[in-house]
Order: sequence, then structure tokens, then C-alpha cells
Amino acid sequence: LRKSGVGNIFVKNLDRNIDNKALYDTFSLFGNILSCKVACGADGKSRGYGFVHYETEEAAKQAIERVNNMQIGDKQVEVHAFQKRNDREGEKAFTNTYAKNLPADFDEESLKTMFGEFGAITSSCILEDKLGRKFCFVNFETTEAAAKAVEALNGKDLRTEEEKEKAKEEEKEGEKPEDHILYVGRAQSKAERAREFREKTANAEQSSARAAGVNLYVKNLDESTTDASLRELFEPFGTVASCIAMKDDKEKCK
Repeated sequence: LRKSGVGNIFVKNLDRNIDNKALYDTFSLFGNILSCKVACGADGKSRGYGFVHYETEEAAKQAIERVNNMQIGDKQVEVHAFQKRNDREGEKAFTNTYAKNLPADFDEESLKTMFGEFGAITSSCILEDKLGRKFCFVNFETTEAAAKAVEALNGKDLRTEEEKEKAKEEEKEGEKPEDHILYVGRAQSKAERAREFREKTANAEQSSARAAGVNLYVKNLDESTTDASLRELFEPFGTVASCIAMKDDKEKCK
């Protein structure tokens, strides 16, 4: 469910004083939350955006409908359905590809054989990380060739059946099956990789902010009650981070 992206929302323009707990308290009104995280920098300060992942898509839709353009703290927030980078509109056309999980004996000849069938290659290089694992960059002459290479090669297991059987028998400690699955995708800039890592980290970490005594549930309200009047009612007792009067389909308070 977490990987599918269903029920996942993106909240931006957050007040810098809103933390995980305040974000959780605001959005828990609409359904069970799987994870909730305010994105923070290396200094621990909020970056002004966050992610909330609901158990159901319906809860996410309600949250978007009720909280989008609502004031939380000192700012009016924007709430949208979260989209994976690959699903967003305007995905860049590319010619430069990146591949990892390559065989130990992968060389220039292997590269030409593997990638050359998809189109003319203008430049390429094979590198190794600190653990001696090989990866490469291959730049094609056309975007069509690059797209074909990604579609055909990404997710491919380059091992022979014999090698797969041998691996099962040996079951090397710490080695995962996915280590042998070829990854081929658009080569990203350093800034893009850093941004994607921040988003994944923020979305994956579950919030532990479920403290009682912060979020209040109020019932038997007059049907004319609005977010503003409810806030006005409780503000004399302290700072209100967020305030929502649940409404029916006729826009009357439930």
C-alpha cells in the first residue's frame, strides 16, 4: 500500500513552526494515517512542506477537500495528491541514461552490445563505487533510443539460469535478489537525486506523534458553525494550530 502511492498527499506552504505532531493532529481527523512527516533540513528546521499517507484514498480525498487553502498556524496551506516523479506531467525528454547492478565482468564491449541495439551512442563511461560495484552512463543521439533502452532493459535479470540456481544454493549473506536486477533510467542531476531522496525519506518515515491532549474532538455543534467561528471559540484558551468544522454535502456543520 505504501509503495502504491494510494492515499498519499503532499502539503506545502507549511508554517515553519508546524512539526510532525501538529501535522498529524490536523490530518488525523479524516482517517487512519500510515505515515506523517514534515520535511526538515540538516539543521532540523522545517522546509515548509510535508507528506501524509492515509490508509484509504477516500480519507486522502477528504483531507484535500477540507484542508486545501486552509490556514494552519500563520500560513494558508496547499494540499494535493502526491505524484511520483515519473508520473508528473512535463517529464523531461532525455538522451542520457544511467544503469546500475551491472555484472562484475561488464566492460566497454558489453556496453556496446547491450545498449547499441537501441540507437547510436554519442558517449559512455563505466565507473565503480567504493564497494567495487559497476555502474555506467550511456548518452544516446536521440530521445527515442534512450526511452527504448530504459523500457527494454530496466528490471532485467542478466544472470543465466545456471547462475540463478547457484546463487540460491549458496545464499550469500547480505545479498538480496534485487542486487542482480538491472536498473536503467534517466540520468539525474545531483540536485534532482537529492530532492528525490528527501521526498522518499519524508514519505517513508512513520510519525510517532500521537500524543493525547493536543487534538480535541468537539460534537453537538450548531449547524451554522464554521472553521472561523470554531477557532474564535477556542482561541481564548491558547494558540490554535488548526481547526476544522466537519460539513455535510450541503455545507452545513455536522
